[in-house]
Amino acid sequence: MRASRSISARALGPDGARAIARSLPEEVPVAITCNGSTQAVMMCTPSDLEDFATGFAFTEGYATPSQIEGIEIIEVAQGIEARLWIEEEAAAALGARRRAMMGPVGCGLCGIDSLEQALRDLRPVSADLSLAADDAAGAGEALRAHQPLHDLTQAVHAAGFFMPGQGIVLAREDVGRHNALDKLIGAALRAEIDPACGAVVITSRVSVEMVQKTVLAGCAILIAVSAPTAQALRVADAARLTVAALARGGRIEVFTHARRINEGAVDVVA
Repeated sequence: MRASRSISARALGPDGARAIARSLPEEVPVAITCNGSTQAVMMCTPSDLEDFATGFAFTEGYATPSQIEGIEIIEVAQGIEARLWIEEEAAAALGARRRAMMGPVGCGLCGIDSLEQALRDLRPVSADLSLAADDAAGAGEALRAHQPLHDLTQAVHAAGFFMPGQGIVLAREDVGRHNALDKLIGAALRAEIDPACGAVVITSRVSVEMVQKTVLAGCAILIAVSAPTAQALRVADAARLTVAALARGGRIEVFTHARRINEGAVDVVA
């Protein structure tokens, strides 16, 4: 299944009307199954689904990469199944956060069983990483060079992994911002890249779940093009995660644990 499709439309404007073809992202239901049992159904862009399944299973507490024995991506009449085969010990522990839902784009908390699961306990980040202020401020623009599906469709989010001295070394795209981050985390884990060695960069706002997934991955810095929510900052502060947001036009605002961003020549708005 392709990640995008060309759709016919009519363009209307001051210069009149004309027929056009517009490339738009696909959005399909993807069922995450573990040992034959469906755990979640998310609306996703049908690309990099092995990465998505790995990252989603890890950040949702289903299984670590070492507990995943195999992955199958199967196209079915209703959508796509991402079939994970995991160790029995991990399979037995799934009941604590079982999901059975159809998540709309951008909604990562629908279907959880309790309020306690929405604000789950996080182990504080211990990674000792720092970035120059100009690198942090330019990370969002650096990610733009790794967004081919966005360039084609203007309708998807991206998440990238920025390493000091190397720039963006991995990037993934999806119609859902949570899905893009799960894909990125899964790609890093499958490539055996230590998330503690770099920063996560996202094109969306910083929500609670984006903070949770970044912390669970072991990454110490989250950089965003858009703003954070107040609750996301409370969670980030408690988890010792550095949140730097509104990375636009060579400027950035650091909200939590600013010691990891080395101030320099960047003119940060007060």
